[in-house]
Amino acid sequence: MDFDFSDDQEQLRDAVRKWVEKGYSFERRRAAVAAGGFDRAALNELAELGLTALTVPEAHDGMGQGAIDAMVVAEELGRGIVLEPIAQSFIASSVLARYAPEPLQAAWLPRIAAGEALVVLAYQERKARYRLNVCDAKATAAQAGYALTATKSIVPAGDQADAFIVPALLDGHIALFLVERNAAGVSTQGYVTQDGSRAAEVHLTNAAATLITTDGLAALELAVDTGIAATCAEAVGVLDKTVAITVEYMNQRKQFGVFIASFQALRHRVADMKMQLELARSMSYYASLKLGAPAEERRRAMARAKVQLGQSMRFIGQQAVQLHGGIGVTDEYIVSHYFKKLTQLEVTFGDTLHHLGEVSERMQETAGVFA
Repeated sequence: MDFDFSDDQEQLRDAVRKWVEKGYSFERRRAAVAAGGFDRAALNELAELGLTALTVPEAHDGMGQGAIDAMVVAEELGRGIVLEPIAQSFIASSVLARYAPEPLQAAWLPRIAAGEALVVLAYQERKARYRLNVCDAKATAAQAGYALTATKSIVPAGDQADAFIVPALLDGHIALFLVERNAAGVSTQGYVTQDGSRAAEVHLTNAAATLITTDGLAALELAVDTGIAATCAEAVGVLDKTVAITVEYMNQRKQFGVFIASFQALRHRVADMKMQLELARSMSYYASLKLGAPAEERRRAMARAKVQLGQSMRFIGQQAVQLHGGIGVTDEYIVSHYFKKLTQLEVTFGDTLHHLGEVSERMQETAGVFA
């Protein structure tokens, strides 16, 4: 198989990497965290690069690119631990393009592509514990559409988004709806998360909503799987940079009059970190390649990828902090922020333990047996 990236994908990678290196410094990120964890100006710059339009169909003013292009972008943004939730554009465009009726697509996809509208997935509930089929939100038919009553937690940039994609029970089955943030009955409570990004609790009380699809569980699974693939790719970027920062530090830090990079025991630990990095990278590729597979195969692949990424993130993050010593946990030093990002990514769209259970449940009878 050919795993080489195309020239266009390499150019895309180069463009995003240059923006991260020149336009998204550590100081700019710290300022964004201090201001609340979200920078609309940075999101607009990403839109100018075409990233919000990347996976929007060409018929709706997008670029019509696929999962591998999104993976390239997410990986490079991960290297800069960029706060703005560009993955939500991939999720929204994927769900709307596949499931929404044409009028709803025409109303929102061009706005998403232009960066004029930030549409985010609001699906987590307190008792669900990452299970997508557990939903307390209720939807009822109203005179001008539908009315939703729900509380959704940890919604990315929830108090800054323009609209939400929300699963809710309709006639006993999960359906998917679009709710505008400025609609009556919508309230949000924003906060900064562990990694410095912004999230919110979203409360809906008979809020006006537009139906996306009554096949809500299948659409929600696609949304989450798109998010998992993007999260895996972002994590690879974070891991790659974490390893690079650690190696650079070891080549500068002296102990007993010599650079600590010369100590064999520490070199072995770095070798283990690099092994975990490559395992994570290969499974990230696997996840993105499987996004177009049938639902059951896709879900199984995402769970496998998230288990490996979770293990790699925990190992590399912990090793990086230990190899740095005390400075590795100080707010002033950048590696601590990479460690916090890895910690949060590990639980995004389901933690390692949850996905290990998913892998177990989805194992076929012939698992591990060569016919």
